[in-house]
Amino acid sequence: MPEYTVLAVLAVLATVGLERWSRTGLFRTLQFWLSMAIVFAFQVLVDGWLTKLSAPIVLYAPEHFLGVRWPWDVPIEDYLFGFAMVASVIILFERARRRREAHQAGRDDADRPDPLPQEHP
Repeated sequence: MPEYTVLAVLAVLATVGLERWSRTGLFRTLQFWLSMAIVFAFQVLVDGWLTKLSAPIVLYAPEHFLGVRWPWDVPIEDYLFGFAMVASVIILFERARRRREAHQAGRDDADRPDPLPQEHP
């Protein structure tokens, strides 16, 4: 399997592991998946422009990725890396927020999972 593909899959697996370890429950919330849909919509536009085969700005060595491009010539591995980067930041931010709130409330249960994920405005 090509190097870029392997690293992209490992990044997603690490992100899933991070979410399970941090126990934020974000993957079970509609709010998270709606935000990811917005990110992917903009990623298609920007990444499509950067990687278009007619006049590419970013070039990929064919031996390092699967060669599957969808839509507008975007390598599918880019979506995996995009998910991993954005989801990891949200997970770490949510974990830090919960720890801060628990500390401010004088509780020592910041590492316990919430019974149900809470939606925040």
